[in-house]
Amino acid sequence: MIATILLYAGVALFCGCGHEALSGTVTILQTYFDVVRSPVDALDVFTMIDIFKYVIYGVAAAFFVYGILLMVEGFFTTGAIRDLYGDFKITTCGRCVSAWFIMLTYIFMLAWLGVTAFTSLPVFMYFNIWNTCQNTTLVESSNVCFDLRQYGIVSIGEEKKLCTASENFIKMCESNELDLTFHLFVCALAGAGAAVIAMVVAVSILIHNHVILTSKSTGRYCTRF
Repeated sequence: MIATILLYAGVALFCGCGHEALSGTVTILQTYFDVVRSPVDALDVFTMIDIFKYVIYGVAAAFFVYGILLMVEGFFTTGAIRDLYGDFKITTCGRCVSAWFIMLTYIFMLAWLGVTAFTSLPVFMYFNIWNTCQNTTLVESSNVCFDLRQYGIVSIGEEKKLCTASENFIKMCESNELDLTFHLFVCALAGAGAAVIAMVVAVSILIHNHVILTSKSTGRYCTRF
């Protein structure tokens, strides 16, 4: 139950904040960096953002279903352990389903670790810009520029950079889009981290239950936990 609640909270936080942060990124790129959406069906940054949004929709739907299955599996295995000293019986099919859930949960845990690492990239990028805006008095003497080519957002041939001395940079720092988008990405990163913790808790409980059930069914269970 704890793992399921934590999983739902983490996925909801990641999907909701991530979706809004991507929308804010589109606004910032178009308004302050003067990045224009490609008129043809090219794989530009806006197309990638649209793809990420569809991925978020799929993740939300998939883990809503998986959370229910995970909770049902936990209830069944816990109920079987409660009967450990009564009329206990577990089928081979039940043990296979339990092992399958362990493998699937472990794979999802690795996947969420990758998502957490990937989400940290925009957090790092926005932190650099946000921190520069918070310390504008320290960079008045120098002209610091943020080049989108450094982050792979635009191609090498396009020169889309924003310098601290420009009017667009000052407007971006004074607006709410940058601060809101940065903190939304931070919340999305926290949600991905919560999902990782939920997967760790879930796989630990599933392994514990599977070992107990398998040992009892083979007649080698002799120690009560």
